[in-house]
Amino acid sequence: MNNKTIPYGKQTITDADIEAMVTVLKSDFLTQGPTIAEFETKFAEYVGAKYAVALSNGTAALHLCAMALNVTENSKVITTPITFAASANCVRYCGGEVYFADIDPDTFLLDIHKVRALLEKHPKGYFQGIIPVDFAGNTVDLEAFRKLADEFGCWIIEDACHAPGGYFIDSKNIQQKCGNGNFADLAIFSFHPVKHIATGEGGMITTNNKELYDKLMLLRTHGITKDANKFKNKISEVEQGGWYYEMQELGYNYRLTDFQAALGISQLTRANENLQRRKTLAKQYDNAFANSPIITPISFEGNAYHLYVIQVENRLGLYEHLRKNNIFAQVHYVPTHLMPYYQQFGHKKGDFPHAENYYSKCLSIPMYHSLSDEEQAYVVDCILKF
Repeated sequence: MNNKTIPYGKQTITDADIEAMVTVLKSDFLTQGPTIAEFETKFAEYVGAKYAVALSNGTAALHLCAMALNVTENSKVITTPITFAASANCVRYCGGEVYFADIDPDTFLLDIHKVRALLEKHPKGYFQGIIPVDFAGNTVDLEAFRKLADEFGCWIIEDACHAPGGYFIDSKNIQQKCGNGNFADLAIFSFHPVKHIATGEGGMITTNNKELYDKLMLLRTHGITKDANKFKNKISEVEQGGWYYEMQELGYNYRLTDFQAALGISQLTRANENLQRRKTLAKQYDNAFANSPIITPISFEGNAYHLYVIQVENRLGLYEHLRKNNIFAQVHYVPTHLMPYYQQFGHKKGDFPHAENYYSKCLSIPMYHSLSDEEQAYVVDCILKF
């Protein structure tokens, strides 16, 4: 085992995945073909949403969400400091201002009480939106956030990149899947190789709002439409051929390819099975560390276990010890408000003590559905010996 590298996360590609991609590679469409719509339909069904828009990556998905919700230089949006920078950056892409609120020290999720306190410090209408993040697989209580957002006139973008297949239990004891559109205006997912569903790069937006869906579809492809029913200009007789199109918005080329979509469709068929494997691995970690000084994560029922994050006092020592034994752990995340880019806006160390205390101790250890019991036992043994 010593000679085998064990990363914190990785993709699993099967023969069925390869066959699905080869089929598309031999077809007439490498991009803008029918496989994209098929992936969108199947993913929307998987999460329980009405609409889905496939995109080139999760960051593009966040950017288009901010655009569709009319974020401008006058917009102020709240998010968590414990997330990948893209959750905040999407607001900055549109010129808006990012505000952070601290995390719940037990769940590592955006603390709704801290968000309320921030909202109440300012007049209604001061903030335009909230971007909660489903972190490490644990899901935000979006029902509670929806009530808060409605009270203060905010929209919600759910960053669900860590939790496809995950859910929370609402006030009526009903499972609410991440991205189902029942509470968030828009939700986004990523298909990066370390995610549950991998397409190399790739992203998805889900929503139940037809108006937002139509706007996203336009923005995804340069703001251009070829739909004659949506043309704004009066079309002359010589322009009535099938070549005519209109650019109606300043959009982007954020399209996914058909062969990536084929890989996504194939991976989606195993999503539930892989999720169960992640839950089994998490339970085995819980049991292995039960009588040790290691702090294990609190798990909600609907946890999708994108990450398994432990907390230890000597994080650097353990990190280096694992590397020497070919185990490559990771840290998720360096608090976004401490990045030099965001410090220029006045953020500083000490602003969000729960987030910073979590960061000082957190370590993401190997968690992916192809991790074998033998590999996991080796990881556990190395950690406990340290």
